[in-house]
Amino acid sequence: MRLLITWLINAAALFALPYLMQSIRVENFSTALIAALVLGLVNVLIRPILVLLTLPVTVLTLGLFIFVINGLLFLAVANFVSGFHVAGFWPAVGGAILYSLISWALSSLILK
Repeated sequence: MRLLITWLINAAALFALPYLMQSIRVENFSTALIAALVLGLVNVLIRPILVLLTLPVTVLTLGLFIFVINGLLFLAVANFVSGFHVAGFWPAVGGAILYSLISWALSSLILK
């Protein structure tokens, strides 16, 4: 049950992004549900491998390269899911940051 609520919270956070950033577009809530699911799978399966492979660069940039990885994965999911559009790399980085902040805030309010 907690996993389902977390998925809905992440979809709501993704659905709220176009109201904060004009360069991100989500057509409807079902698209947000699919994109949140794909984004969760990408973060669980692909992100740890990328973080491990880019560890020297991440250490050299004092961890700031993680933002690049998050932005690239966010952009990749936007290219993969139809109905979810991101204008470019920097909007993807900003969107990934806002997405994580919104989902963290909603999770901390709802899941206590």
